[in-house]
Amino acid sequence: MATGGADAVELRGALLRLRRETGLAVVFGGLVEPGRAQVRISELNGTTTAALSALAVSSGNGLGGKAVALARPCAVTDYSSSRRISHEYDVAVAAEGLRSVLAVPVVVRRRVRGVLYGALRSAQPLGDRTLAAAVAAARDVEQSLAVRDEAYGLLTAAGAQGAEGMAWERLREAHGALRALAPRVMDPALRAELLSVCETLAASPGPARTAGSAQSPGSVQSGVRVRLTPRELDVLSCVAAGRTNAGAGERLGLRAETVKSYLRSAMRKLGAHTRLEAVVAARRAGLLP
Repeated sequence: MATGGADAVELRGALLRLRRETGLAVVFGGLVEPGRAQVRISELNGTTTAALSALAVSSGNGLGGKAVALARPCAVTDYSSSRRISHEYDVAVAAEGLRSVLAVPVVVRRRVRGVLYGALRSAQPLGDRTLAAAVAAARDVEQSLAVRDEAYGLLTAAGAQGAEGMAWERLREAHGALRALAPRVMDPALRAELLSVCETLAASPGPARTAGSAQSPGSVQSGVRVRLTPRELDVLSCVAAGRTNAGAGERLGLRAETVKSYLRSAMRKLGAHTRLEAVVAARRAGLLP
């Protein structure tokens, strides 16, 4: 399953958040081109020219190329005069009027997948707060790409091996991670795709729904279809992965008391008296893998 377009959407969203949170004059970035040691700049926000658009940045060259080669953040206070980088891209950078620039690599499983840049049109230190926000934005992209890679890999394996050949704990972890990720995805088409993947994973005929299995106290009652809200499912997915209420809240961006409220509601709908019963009932109902 191709993910290039979805990767670009994640990159775009992270750049928009970075600019909004830091007030950077310009943010831009791109993905590593398949089979090539270079990043193609594709996402730009705040630019006034087309100088950086579609620019190919080779590993080791310029600020972004240095970040790719070292797999760590790099920054300069005055791009054109910096002795810490090579200057293959000075013309494009000068055309956009950029002076202070930072570059943060997006690293997934030790492989650089892209670079996020932030810049000012004045030569001044960018500061720890701005660098921390850029690193956090890159980490958000990394998490998104890693989760989607895992989910697509599991779906491919499911199609090739059948449900009985799957590593069910890995599948369940991917389902929980996707449910936590989906609400943060800005692009509605991509969010719908991720939720569709969740539904596919949940519908897989796993060990909790084997033929003839006995009903537990938390199972769905005689033909009545239980409907959980998206947030109730999000919380239950985290519980199924072994997270505490506080841990689920941290992952979902909710207060622990809010998580508790959603969990109580889900348990009531499922007829469950404990967290474990709720998870088992949800799996047998096809709501969780």
